[in-house]
Order: sequence, then C-alpha cells, then structure tokens
Amino acid sequence: MEITTANPLSGLVESDVYALLEEHNLLNEKGVRDYQIRKQFQAMRRENVPAYEAIEELREQHPYLQFDTIRKIVYGLRRRS
Repeated sequence: MEITTANPLSGLVESDVYALLEEHNLLNEKGVRDYQIRKQFQAMRRENVPAYEAIEELREQHPYLQFDTIRKIVYGLRRRS
C-alpha cells in the first residue's frame, strides 16, 4: 500500500524524498506540525494580521494547543536544557 500525503515540507525537501521518509516513519510529526504552524503564522503576519489574532486563528486550527504553546512555536522559544 502506497502512502499519498501532500508534502508539507515542499520548500525544504522534494516530494519523493518526503514520501520515502514518511513511508519509513522517519519524520517527526510534531516537528512537521510546528513547521507548518510557523509558516502559516508568517503568512498571516505578511498580510498584516496582528500577532494575537494570528495565534488565535492557529489555536482554532489546533484546539489541543494552548495559546502559549503556539506562541513558543512561532517565536522559537524553547526551554534550555
């Protein structure tokens, strides 16, 4: 059975490479999700959507994430080890 999923990383890797990575379970789903969230946030900000509204829109798309979690994703805030 062949997996056919759109390549959310098209700006980074070719579709055939993405399909191969996905087929062998070599992708970090959280990392792919965070990348997509950052890209959506950047696109909204380019359209002059206020940051708060952009984060709220992303929360509606990802209701299992809290506001601060999305804020950390889009601004790259990470806990130091």
